[in-house]
Amino acid sequence: MVKRIIDLRSDTVTKPTEAMIAAAANADVDDDVLGYDPTASRFETEMAKISGKEAALFVPSGTMANLISVLVHCEVRGSEVILGDNCHINIYENGGISTIGNVHSRTVKNNSDGTMDIDLIEAAIRDPQGDLYYPSTRLICLENTHANVGGRCITAEYTDKVGELAKKHGVKLHIDGARIFNASTALGVPVHRLVQAADSVSICLSKGLGAPIGSVIVGSKNFIAKAKILRKTLGGGMRQVGFICAPAYVALQENVGKLEGDHKKAKIIADGLNRISGLRVDKSSVETNMVFFDILEDSHIMVDQLCKILKEHGVLMMPYPDCTAPPDFRNKLFFNSKVKEMENETKLYQTAHCCMTTLA
Repeated sequence: MVKRIIDLRSDTVTKPTEAMIAAAANADVDDDVLGYDPTASRFETEMAKISGKEAALFVPSGTMANLISVLVHCEVRGSEVILGDNCHINIYENGGISTIGNVHSRTVKNNSDGTMDIDLIEAAIRDPQGDLYYPSTRLICLENTHANVGGRCITAEYTDKVGELAKKHGVKLHIDGARIFNASTALGVPVHRLVQAADSVSICLSKGLGAPIGSVIVGSKNFIAKAKILRKTLGGGMRQVGFICAPAYVALQENVGKLEGDHKKAKIIADGLNRISGLRVDKSSVETNMVFFDILEDSHIMVDQLCKILKEHGVLMMPYPDCTAPPDFRNKLFFNSKVKEMENETKLYQTAHCCMTTLA
């Protein structure tokens, strides 16, 4: 009988620490829709400072954060956003920028490191003289870390180049920075430097940082003023939101320093999985807290089989719904501050090896 579950499905499946619960219980709160919640204001000020931007806004989710950001930049009908074909906004956010915002997407191929070729981005920018026929390019979006390529980091130098290109053509730059703290930790570069070239950034609090709820948008004061209106329009305005911001502030203090350990565990697991016959990991892609591994087709094993048996051994993981990979042959693992014991790596390696032997 399994006595302890090791949950590697996602870095979102954390539970609040005692310090987070205590902070929420003792939070000084007021009506944030009216702009009076002191805990929310302090937290937003701190996030703006960390990111090097003028202002910040707490929102319920990363999807809403990206949606609001795109809509603020693309407030004119007929606007177009350039973004990666494999990015989160394009694939996993329900097409909200088009269904709600009437914003047209123009995708550019993501490279294996999460970047897009600069020349391809520039080629995708519409010629203003063709506005009789084409949408108007108003925004470029990047993602850092880039989840669908395994949590790889986008460098400040690359982001600067995209920012220069955006300014050259009079368009804005938004960064989906759901895991920007992971990128900062892995690259050894402060968050504010990684996003220096961006006009806006969304930052998730409930992934690697381990807060229970929420994301933050950062940008100029004028941008955040517009974002606040859209947050209300989309139903994201909440009253005593300090109860949520307080544990998020604790997460900033407690868990940013633990991200390096998460990355180390991911690399150990990647190395171990690569030694198992029938599994394959591209170790060069393991830069942060994600491990994507493939089950080789000639092993005659399906992902759902492996997940089922691992669950019986107390290890939870999630199949990766990648439309570019062979069906039933890709899986992914996440590491967060709640996966603490070093024995976890050994347990997962031994269990996976047992499964491969049993199912072969």
